[in-house]
Amino acid sequence: MNVIRLLLVDDDPLVRAGLSFMLGGSEDIEIVGEAADGSEVADLVDRTRPDVVLMDIRMPEVDGLAATEQLRARPDAPEVVVLTTFHADEQVLRALRAGAAGFVLKDTAPAEIVAAVRRVAAGEPVLSPAVTRQLITRAASPDAYGGRRQKARERILELAEREREVAVAVGQGKANAEIAAELFMSVATVKAHVSRILTKLDLNNRVQIALLAHDAGLLGDD
Repeated sequence: MNVIRLLLVDDDPLVRAGLSFMLGGSEDIEIVGEAADGSEVADLVDRTRPDVVLMDIRMPEVDGLAATEQLRARPDAPEVVVLTTFHADEQVLRALRAGAAGFVLKDTAPAEIVAAVRRVAAGEPVLSPAVTRQLITRAASPDAYGGRRQKARERILELAEREREVAVAVGQGKANAEIAAELFMSVATVKAHVSRILTKLDLNNRVQIALLAHDAGLLGDD
């Protein structure tokens, strides 16, 4: 059994204690460290080498957004799951754009938080495209969105036609097996396309592919 190394980051000691009790009881999750502020994260990651960081958004000195941006810019960065009290929050959206693999609400059921950590460790996002679109709709201003759409379309044009088709399917929330069936290719080929998309566009994960496809207006939901 592969054990998931998890770092907890939250300025509330009661929240950290609750998360540690909840997650530490799972045989496949090991709590390797705790931090009370984003300023402590980089050093702890160097010392503990976590697979996943469960990151609070609002902290007094260095918030979770800045800490996520710093972490995800590093080589071999751990996955980041954002902890928040709001579904539609501009900082959550910015964290996803910075490379967070998803978010969970602080009042989420314990079993669902455990499942989220496992999914992220396995390379899967922990939010649906519908939630991504909800975040964009509520948190992004129309003026900012117009400029972002043009930039997104320019980036999408860097992809080959087949890669664009895969990017759209990822944005629609489809799993690799579904994409393979829809586009008449093997699952291995889909994975290869996803890897090339991430490399070509300098993206971190499937969530960022979905965000880019939405920004470019490729999902037909505007």
